[in-house]
Amino acid sequence: MSFRGANASSGMGVAENSKSTYLELQRKKVFRYVIFKIDEKKKEVVVEKTGGPSESYDDFTASLPEADCRYAVYDFDFVTSENCQKSKIFFIAWSPSVSRIRSKMLYATSKDRFRRELQGIHYEIQATDPTEMDLEVIRERAR
Repeated sequence: MSFRGANASSGMGVAENSKSTYLELQRKKVFRYVIFKIDEKKKEVVVEKTGGPSESYDDFTASLPEADCRYAVYDFDFVTSENCQKSKIFFIAWSPSVSRIRSKMLYATSKDRFRRELQGIHYEIQATDPTEMDLEVIRERAR
């Protein structure tokens, strides 16, 4: 019996491309953000969209669907009070209150397994509406 790396409770595995795309964001700074979705036919988390290094936080939030769940990783660059350039990686579990119950359950049961695959995440945010992941919230968490 093979689960192809799947979580027995949710049945969702993690596509190899999802891991490699995250590593490109983390190590090579190729992307500013990566948005992941669950492909129910393949029973795995796959990359839906990537944002280039020059894209803004507004570009990122505009890429999230208004009425469906997603996982996302955002590489937040900032300057400390000591004038040092820093970067923190945020994992965001996007679960809008208007999304389908089934979708919310699927993403909730698969989150921990997927999150464990992404080494080097600094902060995690669970957001049900845009105000819970506003840029100010990100700035406050990063400090």
